[in-house]
Amino acid sequence: MNGDASGVTKPSNWNAPNIITGVRILAMPFFLWMLLAWPDHVGMRWGATVFFVVAIATDALDGYLARSRGLITDLGKLLDPIADKALTGAALVGLAIILELPWWVVIIVLVREIGVTIHRLMIASDVVVAAAWMGKLKTVVQSVAITLALMPLAHFPGVVGIVFTWVNIVTMSAAVVLTILSGIDYVASFMKSRKAAGRG
Repeated sequence: MNGDASGVTKPSNWNAPNIITGVRILAMPFFLWMLLAWPDHVGMRWGATVFFVVAIATDALDGYLARSRGLITDLGKLLDPIADKALTGAALVGLAIILELPWWVVIIVLVREIGVTIHRLMIASDVVVAAAWMGKLKTVVQSVAITLALMPLAHFPGVVGIVFTWVNIVTMSAAVVLTILSGIDYVASFMKSRKAAGRG
């Protein structure tokens, strides 16, 4: 714990939530290696899928720990969205590289995610834009869509492969639509918050 100029004790940056977030960022190259080295290897694809799911779980875990134990730090606020977008971005870019996802999908999602994240960090001390239900739904649908896309089931012959191909198309399409709509909703919420704060 560290004290600031006002005498308020601040949590150390070396705490469990920040360490979990840092490990998640450092492990990202390993995830990409599993996905790109042998894209047609069933075992490696399942490994990449499991890694993605575990990373999502630890993202929720470090957020819970930080809030419940009073371990929220400025470093954590910076690293957490970076780790989140790095995970999503790595998965989408990896899927595009192995030609299992169109690049335009990757570009739309990353422009929205990176743009909103940078904007939130820039206005953090000026205007607060609360997380909207659409943004939360977008995150869940994105996670499900990417997880399904990482699974090698669409490569199976016969009905299984056909079914999962269409499941992937539907879920990823829903993720893209929600990504666009939630981005528009974020801009509208920001303008409304700015106007309410008297800066419009």
